[in-house]
Amino acid sequence: MTKLDPKVPAGPLAEKWSKHKFNLKLVNPANKRKYDIIVVGTGLAGASAAASLGELGYNVKAFCFQDSPRRAHSIAAQGGINAAKNYQNDGDSVYRLFYDTIKGGDYRAREANVYRLAEVSVNIIDQCVAQGVPFAREYGGNLANRSFGGSQVSRTFYARGQTGQQLLLGAYSALNRQIATGKVKMYNRTEMLDVIVIDGKARGIITRDLVTGKIEPHAAHAVLLCTGGYGNVFYLSTNAKNSNVTAAWRAHKRGALFGNPCFTQIHPTCIPVSGDHQSKLTLMSESLRNDGRVWAPKVAVKGLKAKDATKIPEGDRDYFLERRYPSFGNLVPRDVASRNAKMVCDEGRGVGATGLAVFLDFADAIKRDGRATIEAKYGNLFDMYKQITGDNPYEMPMMIFPAVHYTMGGLWVDYNLMTTVPGLYSLGECNFSDHGANRLGASALMQGLADGYFVIPYTIGDYLAGMSWEKITTDRPEFKEAMDNIQNRVNKLLSIKGKKTVDEFHRELGLTMWEYCGMSRSAAGLAKAKEKIKSIRKEFWENVNVLGTANELNGELEKAGRVADFIELGELMIDDALDRAESCGGHFREESSTPDGEAMRKDDDFAYVSAWEYLGENKEEQLHKEPLIFENVKLTQRSYK
Repeated sequence: MTKLDPKVPAGPLAEKWSKHKFNLKLVNPANKRKYDIIVVGTGLAGASAAASLGELGYNVKAFCFQDSPRRAHSIAAQGGINAAKNYQNDGDSVYRLFYDTIKGGDYRAREANVYRLAEVSVNIIDQCVAQGVPFAREYGGNLANRSFGGSQVSRTFYARGQTGQQLLLGAYSALNRQIATGKVKMYNRTEMLDVIVIDGKARGIITRDLVTGKIEPHAAHAVLLCTGGYGNVFYLSTNAKNSNVTAAWRAHKRGALFGNPCFTQIHPTCIPVSGDHQSKLTLMSESLRNDGRVWAPKVAVKGLKAKDATKIPEGDRDYFLERRYPSFGNLVPRDVASRNAKMVCDEGRGVGATGLAVFLDFADAIKRDGRATIEAKYGNLFDMYKQITGDNPYEMPMMIFPAVHYTMGGLWVDYNLMTTVPGLYSLGECNFSDHGANRLGASALMQGLADGYFVIPYTIGDYLAGMSWEKITTDRPEFKEAMDNIQNRVNKLLSIKGKKTVDEFHRELGLTMWEYCGMSRSAAGLAKAKEKIKSIRKEFWENVNVLGTANELNGELEKAGRVADFIELGELMIDDALDRAESCGGHFREESSTPDGEAMRKDDDFAYVSAWEYLGENKEEQLHKEPLIFENVKLTQRSYK
């Protein structure tokens, strides 16, 4: 493997993207129709990329495992999307959004990528308004903004508590237009299981039809992976149950380096775990922290219920975020809020039946602004909470606790969003690029749409302009070999006939990852976890029981393949966490903390992106390092006080 080349353009930070776009090679309109592009995933990154590339004239094949592109997990994003419009005239700017994002990620992201993200954010809002996205508006008709964690300005545009859904419907409408024109061919209920690399370049994929079980080859000139994150490696997460790592992991095995795999976001405002029966967790939007106050009793009250919270006198309440971080208060970044909630519960001051929860209280906001105002802002979120818990947030506090949400790690990409496999790109949450060790709230939707609408349409042209438009056929041996390997893997999974279900293995893996590679980590715990995961992997291939057959709709078979990949990924996450012996973002290394208990980075040793290379079955992966060079921000220990 050659040295990692991030391909960051030269010149001043604010001019890099503009100059780079001019220097990129172009494909003329008549030639665009000669190139075929595969897009895997139809969330915000995939739908916007497929629609944009189809509009430009490329021939696009788009794939999703859902029954419709609009069922992608992007719809679950609630709170909003950031953009440096400065509509509130409160001091925002492109540079401030860039700075807040770099700082929020604890200085573990590439400056050039983050600045570009902030720069194109202003265009995203205009694009989405033109598509009819129903953003909230002020009384006078201007687009409304609200605050989010890690920021002292109001820059988050929102559509009540359904921002992701509304943005995806906008991208979906653009995608449908291209499907209707014939420029995009859509494959629903189809899962990608391998990438085909020919002469060192990505030239296609292998898929399985999830209804019939048919394994099929697809060829193209370039492949875009827009397949989201891998938070479900922890079993319990806020992700949709079908969200998985398989597409990215199979690409990793074909030569795409995996960047910062241990960087996981823990979201502070989730409905707490209630028992072993749960298969996923539910997110409550971070926007609630605009008006909700986070607190716990100053003295432990065992089993304190939400309905009894009003009996706790004001003087006996600890508004711990406001106390510890007076400048930002309840709007500290997610990693800070999550770690503090965990600390309070570790002290024995947690609430609810499990003691693993704190309160998010709207009593003061309702008293100040009136119930109608709070209902207008958060009504659907309050309704969802009541349906799940039975408690009415208008009358008593919500109970919240941190949970696995987003993954900042992903396939390593350069400035052009290309992986280490030429012609293979990674967009949105599938790549590692923009969020460092902690994503600021409302930046996921921003990155997905930035990559799909405003970055990849430029950068992919530079690659395609340098290659022949001659097509390859799927009867080449590389396709046949990959299809045979997939069929053999399917047959093996079905033939084991063991005694444990796929879910049992997944739950065991998830508990191990959460306990040893979650918010708090130690060298001893990680070493223990590595041995446990090796044991889980060995038993999985000897004792899993996958029901049904190959040539039918078989959800257990789908899950089995994905969990097998999660197990392998889990081991790499442990290796990455072991290597990074610093506290950084949401990743608290017990051996590395400041005297007052905050995360302590070690910039002299760990100011790099970890990029891991797959060397073969049952072999330890090789670590490559991309040094992170900060020329525009000063590396300091973060403070939100």
